[in-house]
This record gives sequence, structure tokens and C-alpha cells, in this order.
Amino acid sequence: MDATVSRLYLDLMGHLRPAFKKVLKFIKFLAGNYSKSWTFQSFTALLMLGSLVCFLVVMGSSYFFMFPSSETVVETNQNQGSSNSSRSPDTLSKGCNVFDGRWVIDESYPLYNASECPFVERGFDCLSNGRKDTGYLKWRWKPNSCEIPRFDVHAVLELLRGKRVVFVGDSLSRTQWESMICMLLSGIEDKNSVIEVNAWSSAQTFAKRVKTVLKLDQLDDINREWIDSDILIFNSGHWWTPTKLFELGWYFQIGGRIKLGMSISNAFKTALATWQSWMENAVNPNRTHVFFRTFESTHWSTGSHQNCKVTKQPSLKTKGRQRSLISDAIINVVKNVAFPVKLLHVTPMGAFRSDAHVGSWSDNPSVPDCSHWCLPGVPDMWNELLFSFLLSQ
Repeated sequence: MDATVSRLYLDLMGHLRPAFKKVLKFIKFLAGNYSKSWTFQSFTALLMLGSLVCFLVVMGSSYFFMFPSSETVVETNQNQGSSNSSRSPDTLSKGCNVFDGRWVIDESYPLYNASECPFVERGFDCLSNGRKDTGYLKWRWKPNSCEIPRFDVHAVLELLRGKRVVFVGDSLSRTQWESMICMLLSGIEDKNSVIEVNAWSSAQTFAKRVKTVLKLDQLDDINREWIDSDILIFNSGHWWTPTKLFELGWYFQIGGRIKLGMSISNAFKTALATWQSWMENAVNPNRTHVFFRTFESTHWSTGSHQNCKVTKQPSLKTKGRQRSLISDAIINVVKNVAFPVKLLHVTPMGAFRSDAHVGSWSDNPSVPDCSHWCLPGVPDMWNELLFSFLLSQ
């Protein structure tokens, strides 16, 4: 790469050198003829300065034209809002990698008002919790080789008519569910017809060092409720850390035996293998469309869960957040399932959105949060992608 750049730079200098020599020759000619005149000396100096500036501009423009930034992921085009109306409501182009793209400003966003949606938890409604800047609401994900169809609430509602949609995962999964309900409410006349029913299934508890166990070789009993769903969306990852497991007394169990020395990485892979086995034996692929969302990027400043600095603009660099060992494990398992499972690989797109986290604008501002997302926000884009895939099928 360095050799290629050097060669191109030398070629560029070779093309520009004759022109530059002509400019210098012309300047010397003027200086020789008018050097006795103070006025013409000033004119010569001015001409030399102007020529130098023009040369630098040409050099700089040529350089940026030939060597554009390799990580242009944010477009601040204020006219993007008007282009949203031209986005096709049709299905995605076949073969398009929608996860390879960039964030662009779109003035038609957000898609809903959180204060008007009763299903948004107070902790995710950043504006109601005191956030003043609103720029984070105006970004839309744009794939490099295609366009995500414009969100059409009526088309999606018709698609989901009579269907069971099930989200299985952690609080990030709940955020996506809340986002989906708020997006769909705009097309429902009787909003009181949408109700919420809560249930909870806890793990087995013990005493002393091991307070709770995670049974890696079996799913929660509630899995029976997932089987007959039409659309099934999984996610996992944020709880698989030492601070959320070992320090709280959570350990792993396989075959009735507690595995005190088992690493979190191996435990996660074991749990995914159990999930794969359950999928292949319990789910009917002719009825159920299955999705698995990868790890959602976090933006803790120092790697700890104490230093959370939410920016006002998306980051220009991913700083390694576009990759995740958890996402890699999910990808490896999903591609080996006996029937197609659609991967929602949101890790790279979220890596740039350091501006969209809850931060201190939650229902508990004393506890910073650079894991969850404000609503409206990034989870809305996950759902736009989800709807696009479903409409394409």
C-alpha cells in the first residue's frame, strides 16, 4: 500500500513539475524586466505568492482526489432529508450487504416521538430525561451498494397481520421491541388496543459463593412459547462479562454439575450450541423466520462501566468496536444451523454511534449508561432492516 501511494505521488509530481517550471520561468521573466520598479517588485511578489497558493491547492486537491479517506462512514449532507421521499418502499436488492454502509443525516427522522409512545421505558427516553441536543435523532443508515426501503407502516402492519412476533434476549432486545411498537403505533387508529403483559422466569438460586446458576445445556422453560411464532428474533451478549456473572455469584452448570472453572467464552459457546440444537429440533423453518442480532457496540471511555462520555456527533473511527468476540461466536454458530437463520450483524454500524447512548439521561442519572440506546435512535434502524428482510421474503 505504501509503495503504491509513493508511486502515485511521484507520478503526480511528474505531471505537475513541467507546469510548475513554466510558472517559475514566467515569474523570473517579470522580475528581470521590472526589478527596478518598486511597484512591479510588489506585483511580482504578489504573483509569486498567488502562484504558490494555486500550486498548493492543486497538489492538495489532487492528493485528496487520489487518496480519499478509507473510513468515511458519516455523511453530513443537510439535503438528505429531501432524498428520503425518493427512497423506494420496495424490497431490498438481492445480494446487497446492508451492513456495509455509513450514517447519513436525514431530516425526516426520527420516525416517532417517544413522549407519545407509552411503551418506551422512561430510562430510554433521553429527551424527556433532560437531553438538550437532538442531532443524534437525525441519522439514517445507508448501505454502500443499495438503499434500505423507506419505512411504510401500513405495509408492515399488513405483513404482520395475524402473526406472532417474539423477541428473546436481554434488555437490548426489549429496547428493539419497544422501538418496533412505537414505529407501528403511528399506523394504528385505536392505540388503546395495544396492551402489554409481563412475565419473568428466574434462574435457580443457591447459597454462599454460587448464588445463581446458568444451565448451559437447556433453555428456559418459557421456550415452549417461542416454538409457534412466525418471526423469532434472538440476541445475547451483554451479560456475558465477569462483572455481571462471577462478581454477582453467577456460575455455570452442565448436566447437574456446577462448572466453577469454566471460562465465560467457553460457556457462551456452549450455550450457543444448546440454542442451535434446540433450533434444529423444535423450530419449523417452513413457518418461522428466525433472526439473530449480534453484539451491540458499547462506548465506555476507559473500558470500565464508570466512565461514559456521550458525544454530540457519531465517531469517525470505530477504534476496534466494529469487531466483537461475542459477535464472532454468534456468526460461527448461525452459519452452521441446518436451516437458514438471518443474521442481523449490527455490531459494525453501532460502532460509530457514540452519540446515541443513554448516558446520564435515564431514570437514574447517577448510573451512567453507554450500553443502552436512546429511543428514538439506533434500535429503530435495526427494525427498519428487519422489516426490509421480511418484506423481501
